[in-house]
Amino acid sequence: MSTTTDTTPFGPFEWMFASRYLRPRRKEGLISVIAIISFLGIMLGVATLISVMALFTGVRQELTTKLLGLNGHFVISKLGEPFTDFDDVSERLKTIPGLQRTMPVIEGQALFSNAAATGFSTAVLVRGMRADDISNLKLVAGGLRGGSLDGFDDGDGIALGLRLANSLGVNIGDQVKLITNRGKSTIFGAKPNNKNYTVSALFEIGMAEYDKTIAFLPLHEAQAFFNYPNQTNVLEVMVDNPDLVKSMRPAIEARLGKGYTLSDWEQRNATILSVIDVERNLMFFVVSLITIVAMLNVISGLTMLVKDKGRDVAILRTMGATPGSVMRIFLMTGAAIGIVGTVAGLILAIIFCANVEAIRSFIGWATGTTPFDPNVYVVTKLKAVMDPVVTGSIVLGSMILSVLATIVPSWRASRIDPVEALRYE
Repeated sequence: MSTTTDTTPFGPFEWMFASRYLRPRRKEGLISVIAIISFLGIMLGVATLISVMALFTGVRQELTTKLLGLNGHFVISKLGEPFTDFDDVSERLKTIPGLQRTMPVIEGQALFSNAAATGFSTAVLVRGMRADDISNLKLVAGGLRGGSLDGFDDGDGIALGLRLANSLGVNIGDQVKLITNRGKSTIFGAKPNNKNYTVSALFEIGMAEYDKTIAFLPLHEAQAFFNYPNQTNVLEVMVDNPDLVKSMRPAIEARLGKGYTLSDWEQRNATILSVIDVERNLMFFVVSLITIVAMLNVISGLTMLVKDKGRDVAILRTMGATPGSVMRIFLMTGAAIGIVGTVAGLILAIIFCANVEAIRSFIGWATGTTPFDPNVYVVTKLKAVMDPVVTGSIVLGSMILSVLATIVPSWRASRIDPVEALRYE
């Protein structure tokens, strides 16, 4: 009569032995320590990797929001002649599916100073726009800190960034002086133009460089001030989905015809977006090494466990356990460490990402510093966005590596010869 034990693959018999090998015992102290270190390494590696990817995604989204909240998704300019037909171009484009609106914009550099004081002045970028168009810039309209845009088109008011106003020492109702070299032409060259404007609105975008260097004038005032009669520098185009600018480009170019140049927001910000993507990929590679080292710990720990349990394996084999059953027992033992560690890392990453801004504030309070100082950094608040595809790939990849790391030690356990293992027992 055969003594072979009939067991179902991954059945209760195999799970019983795998769970026993996972439980620490006093005489197996070193193996238990390695298993705990492997678990912690995988947990921290997965949590760090998910958190880093979420932070880079959040920074990219925050930066994109800031860039798109102040500028058009497309910028159209005219080649070699004044852009006087911007209204006609707007009419030609407005029927394109997915296009929201067009905005004629005058841009020019000017010297700013407080009209009531002398001494301090600063260079700023003046953007001439219609009130309706400014109201559709969410970062500006949603960041008003004083005054209003009501009647902006009809007056000679000016909207300033809050940091710019503070540096000039002006508030709502105060006068500021603008000076530009784009005045009227004379026989001696362009005559500098200067004019006083009343501060009618203050806004805060959240990017220090913008808040202290940008001001808005009514379009007609900017045309007169910069000597661009009945024309504009560029025509900015807003679309429903900024991520689809590449697919919308051919339709816009077809409506424009010759004599115009077209650039999208991805082209204009290619350098900074490329830097973020490169840093993101580099950090992914570096942080992945933590998880790989933890997987090597799983291999070493499982190898020591196989060597320590050689007598047990021999007894199981003599009782009828098949090599496949022995291999599955050790495979489940090692894989359980990696899979449970991966799940724990995912939970830790979710908790971290949900409280990342609170953690940033605590670090600032504890160290007495200002992490992401708005005077230095473009993004002043941390935002973690867990991309389901990226997060799922990390979790799945970690689990697959956990299983693969156990194959060789498990296979060696299945190859143990019962006779050799019990020869000297």
